[in-house]
Amino acid sequence: MKKTLSLLLVLILAFTLLAGCGASSGPKKIVVGATPVPHAEILAVAKEILKEKGYELEIKEFTDYIQPNLSLQSKDLDANFFQHTPYLNDFNAEQKTDLVPIASIHYEPLGVYPGKTKSLDGLKDGAQVAIPNDTTNEARALLLLETQGLIKLDPNAGFKATPKDIVENPKNLKFVEIEAAQLVRSLQDVDIAVINGNYAIQGGLNAMTDALAREEKDSAAATTYANILVVRRGDENREDLKALAEALRSEEVKKFIEEKYEGAVVPMF
Repeated sequence: MKKTLSLLLVLILAFTLLAGCGASSGPKKIVVGATPVPHAEILAVAKEILKEKGYELEIKEFTDYIQPNLSLQSKDLDANFFQHTPYLNDFNAEQKTDLVPIASIHYEPLGVYPGKTKSLDGLKDGAQVAIPNDTTNEARALLLLETQGLIKLDPNAGFKATPKDIVENPKNLKFVEIEAAQLVRSLQDVDIAVINGNYAIQGGLNAMTDALAREEKDSAAATTYANILVVRRGDENREDLKALAEALRSEEVKKFIEEKYEGAVVPMF
């Protein structure tokens, strides 16, 4: 009886181990956080490439710029794809996170879009200008407005500029600081708005065709604000994440970006 029981236990153990091996033989899952447009759309193309390499890509969409980084730090995500390096650096400093970029993927030109006023020349004294309220994108917006001759900034402010750094404002423009995700909705209430590329696209706008002015591909902003694939420090050499970076920088993804967004999103590879 004891021998029979022992044999039964051995068989059960062997079956359990075999079942465990079978369960682990499936595709390895990579969970990535992204804003819906264009990042999640681009990831959907990479998903098919990764499937051929034995990886399952799960895309979790976020509509803000804060939760994707917090979720990555807390290990609810393996990576995220929505931000540029200056934003990441500020976030790490403020939130005490330790996240790092592993690949530059694309660039989204920031654009100045018409609201109540349909041209930059038509801006009246005291016109309202909506800009992003996060530090890096606010500076980027002000620098774009400076290139159009609307304001002049303290040259020492650089990519940390805020409205307080404006040293010349001939039209007495009034700046309204708004969360980046809400800028498209604010257009009807202000004269013009400077809007991030992803939120502009999501709102049906294209920097190439709808903006009154935009950052140029050969500008310093193009490389400074390239959108990046981000992971936790220490995960940079994980094979699955290296495969993800490779898929995002593939010819298939490049072709998709160029055909889908027609200049509103520019590949950086």
